[in-house]
Amino acid sequence: MALNSCGSALYLMLLAAGVQPGDKVLTNAFTFVAVPSAIHHAHAKPVYVESTTGYVLDTEDLEVKAKESGAKYLMISHMRGKLADMDEVKRICDKYNVVLLEDCAHSIGVRFGDGTKNAPHSGHHGVAACISSQSYKMLNSGEGGFFLTDNDLMAAKVAVYAGAYEALSERHITVPPIEVFGDLPNQIPNYSLRMSCLTAAVIRPQIATLEERVEKYNKRYYTVAERLNRHPNIEVPKQMEKVRICGDSIQFNLQNVTDEQVTAFLKECKDRKLASELFGHPGNARNFVNWKFSLPDQPLPKTAAMIKRAIDIRMPLTWEDEDFVTLCQAVEESMDAAMATTPDACIGA
Repeated sequence: MALNSCGSALYLMLLAAGVQPGDKVLTNAFTFVAVPSAIHHAHAKPVYVESTTGYVLDTEDLEVKAKESGAKYLMISHMRGKLADMDEVKRICDKYNVVLLEDCAHSIGVRFGDGTKNAPHSGHHGVAACISSQSYKMLNSGEGGFFLTDNDLMAAKVAVYAGAYEALSERHITVPPIEVFGDLPNQIPNYSLRMSCLTAAVIRPQIATLEERVEKYNKRYYTVAERLNRHPNIEVPKQMEKVRICGDSIQFNLQNVTDEQVTAFLKECKDRKLASELFGHPGNARNFVNWKFSLPDQPLPKTAAMIKRAIDIRMPLTWEDEDFVTLCQAVEESMDAAMATTPDACIGA
């Protein structure tokens, strides 16, 4: 089902899965603000699960909180295309009777299985998934999103919520048969969240070039990651061997640095005209302390420590290969300059 945004898709996915006001929904402590916003929109209560230094859901904490919270839904977010061990996530969900829903906004082009392009695309472990066509995604229409499922009733519900009134469902080619809709158009509201034809027209040609672009991204990503990992204060975490990545951006952790040196690093990058972000910055929408509408009700020390040192840099497809050599130089020079600002800093900070 094509929708006006991935935020709309996430919200409708929760409704179609049966989430009711007051229900608990497990989700990443490290994600974009749209995820807790969708849970808030559904009048549900988030239960935040810790994230690892590899930016993925911590499966050990998931098992603990699935057991202790009694939550019956997990909306896992594949932030920046990083996938947790989805086989383990699915095992935990099945063990505790938790409905698995996947936010694949950042994982278009990412595959999970044998680590190759022949593996299934992300999103196939859950009963439903959502993807995004916002301007920074692999499918770029400025704004837009999709809800995907093999569950006929969920698909029919999302179509109706989005605007399939007065038998408009018959004009869609990817919804279930008309009999599945039954009396749904009279039973649930219409939120008018469909994707426009203009947006769809922008997206369709991009689908055919997806794998070609992923291959180009990944070649550059691994070259940059290998070089940056040589720096003593930089760690680019490896993803699981099961995952075929889509390296349209790179994230790395600053190691053995102080808060002041992190700040200095960001300033040095800015001085070199390199756009970089700290996930734990006070103004970053991926920092859970900024979600005042839905703050955690218990400490999240692992996630808090990780985002204080995690740097995010985009890798535009339109750049030439030599531009990424310059990117590496800018990161290395910025890191060296930042370390020189407080040479007596505690190594274990």
